[in-house]
Amino acid sequence: MIPSTILETYHPLLKTFSKDAIIFNEAEMPKFYYQLKSGKVKMFNLTEEGKEFTQGFFEKNTSFGEPPLFGTFEYPASAMCLTDCEVYVLEKKMFLNLLKAHPDIHLKFTKMLCNRMLYKAKIMKELSIHPPEHRILTLLHHLKDSANIESLYEVKLTRQQISDLTGLRVETVIRAIKQLEKTKKLILKQRKVYI
Repeated sequence: MIPSTILETYHPLLKTFSKDAIIFNEAEMPKFYYQLKSGKVKMFNLTEEGKEFTQGFFEKNTSFGEPPLFGTFEYPASAMCLTDCEVYVLEKKMFLNLLKAHPDIHLKFTKMLCNRMLYKAKIMKELSIHPPEHRILTLLHHLKDSANIESLYEVKLTRQQISDLTGLRVETVIRAIKQLEKTKKLILKQRKVYI
């Protein structure tokens, strides 16, 4: 999100986390801005029954966990490394100073947070009232729109990741994707999903 040339002038730590490491836990107070230099992270919640609900996936050059830095509230989800990761870690005060000094970056954060809020609103609606095929299509169209692609879009999520993001069982996702292919709402090529 923040160009590394600018971020590095604020002297962040570059921390290495191993696969499955927890970067922060739900209900902790935020102290740092996190941006991936390499690797992949997921943010998730656990229900009282131990079921996991994935809030989102984050990859190289993206940031995660920012809303609590602006709102001064606890993390609403935990962040865990899906691969070995290198993460820029910048103190909250320095992050806010960076945004004040770079209003263009601040505006990009505002837009990004608005897009995440839109995604959350769509997914909440989907989870509460729509059948599996509709939930999956809404997720895939959101990903395509976010990528700003007008042609055929390759979905880079596994069936398990789609399951985690929609609250559906993997078996249900597999059946729904086959049904969506039959109705020509998406394309399957060599087990990859395109929309």
